Amino acid sequence: MGTEFERGKDGPKVILAGVDGSQSSLRAASYAAGLARRQNALLALVYVQPVMPAGASLGAPVSGATEEIAQELVAEIRESAERLKGVYDVRWQFHTFRGDAYAGLVSAAEELMADAVVVGASEQAGHRIVGSVAVRLVKAGRWPVTVVP
Repeated sequence: MGTEFERGKDGPKVILAGVDGSQSSLRAASYAAGLARRQNALLALVYVQPVMPAGASLGAPVSGATEEIAQELVAEIRESAERLKGVYDVRWQFHTFRGDAYAGLVSAAEELMADAVVVGASEQAGHRIVGSVAVRLVKAGRWPVTVVP
């Protein structure tokens, strides 16, 4: 009979938005910012940085240059997220996780104790057949998932 918090009962307190620089992910982040503002929730913007297997770049060893490019990409994505309409109306954080997009977003949602996840619809044609990250998140059934076109 304690007053334990139940996920979803009091409205979301952490709304996670996956961002990768694509237009659909930035629209998703804007949508999530609006949700966070209305719910007085924390907006967690998450970029999942793909991990390149060693030697993946044409057999050459992965150098510090690859990491430098990755950091530049993270900075660019963070900058575009910071310019989003409405992001300054809410409390927000930017996080970077490593791995494939699905596993990275699942890890982020667990670690940040997300109450809801917002992602952009995939812009890759093949995903209509194979199933996008968004579809996999919905099928996981662990959080309410909003897919923004």
